[in-house]
Amino acid sequence: MRMTKTIYKLSALLAILAVILPGCRKEDFIIPEEVDRIPVQNAAQLKGFYLLNEGNMNMNKASLDFIDFEEGLYRRNIFGQANPNAVLGLGDVGSDIGVYGSKLYAVINNSNKIEVMDMRTAQRIGVIDVKNVRYITFANGRAYVSAYGGEVQLGGSSPNGFIAEIDTATLQITRTVEAGRQPEELATIGNQLFVANSGGYDPVNYETTVSVIDLTTFTETKRIEVAPNLHRLRATDYGDLYVSSRGDHFTIPSRLFVIDTQTHSIKHTFDIACTNLAISGDTAYIIGAEFSYLTNKWEVNYSMINVRTHTLLTGSFLPQSIIDIIQIPYGIAIDPYSGFIYITDARDYVSPGILYCVDPNGSVMFSIRTGDIPAHFAFVYK
Repeated sequence: MRMTKTIYKLSALLAILAVILPGCRKEDFIIPEEVDRIPVQNAAQLKGFYLLNEGNMNMNKASLDFIDFEEGLYRRNIFGQANPNAVLGLGDVGSDIGVYGSKLYAVINNSNKIEVMDMRTAQRIGVIDVKNVRYITFANGRAYVSAYGGEVQLGGSSPNGFIAEIDTATLQITRTVEAGRQPEELATIGNQLFVANSGGYDPVNYETTVSVIDLTTFTETKRIEVAPNLHRLRATDYGDLYVSSRGDHFTIPSRLFVIDTQTHSIKHTFDIACTNLAISGDTAYIIGAEFSYLTNKWEVNYSMINVRTHTLLTGSFLPQSIIDIIQIPYGIAIDPYSGFIYITDARDYVSPGILYCVDPNGSVMFSIRTGDIPAHFAFVYK
């Protein structure tokens, strides 16, 4: 009965969105660039970072911002400025971003594509078509992307997803391999690719496993049993994987698990919700924003874990002044050199979000307006 209620609510939400999200006119796609000032940072190794704003589904409002540490500038909507002939803009729902070599890759989920750009100028180099593409990672001159494969629809009839291997020189898909239903984040350790399967289109029958793919043969060799509705997946310097489960929003809570990639077994479980995380050095920074249909309430935590000892640390990584004003904590990144924490607030999901910069001592360096649903970061090195 509870699972049936979940399907009903999700179906109702999709129906409402179909009514309230009207088709965009051509002139809506051309978004002018905006520039604001931020404090200059003396970052010897970093030029800055790109921030991909997801934009709400069916509104074609994914956008790309760039923060320039040296010039002290925050530039919004730079894709349209760099690509005036791209009349449809960046596309519909930005789901991931990454820098590899001299190229910038933006995964645009509902537009079924990966935009490949010059890392320095954000000018389009090419477009790779991938059906319902989700996340991206890189290794050994290759990009690996997860894709749902099927249409955006609820129910157990959706096909298994797949992983595509892309040659970063030619931008051609070289190999594909099937994974579980609705695969999400992925990471490589050694010669293995790990993929978090969600089954998120079928709340009655979530997926519960991490796929293990051998990169030499590009075959799935194993599935590691973890928990329902997996999502985030991060590798550590110690050969472990941190993988999050979103649970079922009823009786099974969100949890964070540590997988030993040598034995393919769970070595530790943290009884905290995890909707996003970033790992820098020996510390994992956890955002946990969990909603329960039983209580109709959100529970939020900002936790830290020592990934070497697998110890939950005391306290929060955010000052109370920021915790009190964030509505929907969403994206997170850690400057690997300064230790500055960047965290975004998606607010109401349909209007511009906020980016906060907090130093390691908890002082707020600045906050600034972003695009809609600011989510994914990619640092640019000098």
